Amino acid sequence: MLDISTWFNDLLAGNTIFTADTLGYYWEGLVTTTQLVFLSLVAGLIIAVPLAIMRSSKHKWISLPIYFYTYVFRGTPLLIQLYIIYYGVVFIDGIQDTFLWPVLREAFYPALIAFTLNTAAYTTEIFRGAIKATAQGEIEAARAYGMSPRLMMRRIILPSAFRRALPAYGNEVIFMLHASAIASVVTLMDLTGAARFVYARYYAPFEAFLFVAAIYLCLTFAILFFFRYLEKKLLAHLNP
Repeated sequence: MLDISTWFNDLLAGNTIFTADTLGYYWEGLVTTTQLVFLSLVAGLIIAVPLAIMRSSKHKWISLPIYFYTYVFRGTPLLIQLYIIYYGVVFIDGIQDTFLWPVLREAFYPALIAFTLNTAAYTTEIFRGAIKATAQGEIEAARAYGMSPRLMMRRIILPSAFRRALPAYGNEVIFMLHASAIASVVTLMDLTGAARFVYARYYAPFEAFLFVAAIYLCLTFAILFFFRYLEKKLLAHLNP
């Protein structure tokens, strides 16, 4: 381990910008970005599935509130949503005296809430469209077997909808990765925040931001490869 550390330091010895310290900032930013995106996607997916079912309801009193939520969060910039949650939470009366304040005063959690609500809105509409696209023959076959609406939703409609929604959801994951770059505006040291720090310290905008752009590209290709693999496995029956 000591030999690897020595080799790494020797490799960076002639570099005035990408030193071990600055690469440490990039690593910290990579960890923060990965945590933020992953947790927001998982929480958003958990929220979106029941909301998509409710959004597909024929009862207006069930579907309209969900439509209003998705319309607001898809119709406003994520940056504005982040500002409202991050800066607006301090103006809630009594919030600083509750058990939530030690959590909400940290920049990570307001950013996580904003990202979760935003991706949940988009994912809800993705899955709602996939649910609506379920073939009528599949529904009629499930009814012929005597399945209840709840059992039919669990065994027929949702698995089929997940497969149809996979390409669109893959795009949403990439969108959230790219959108996470705005997290640095609320003092989070994400990848973009690390690049801004390196730029401010060394006045080297091209090196700082091109390096972080290369990291985003690698992450994007990894996500694309993962979803292509899932599509190949789950949609194999559609291949000629």
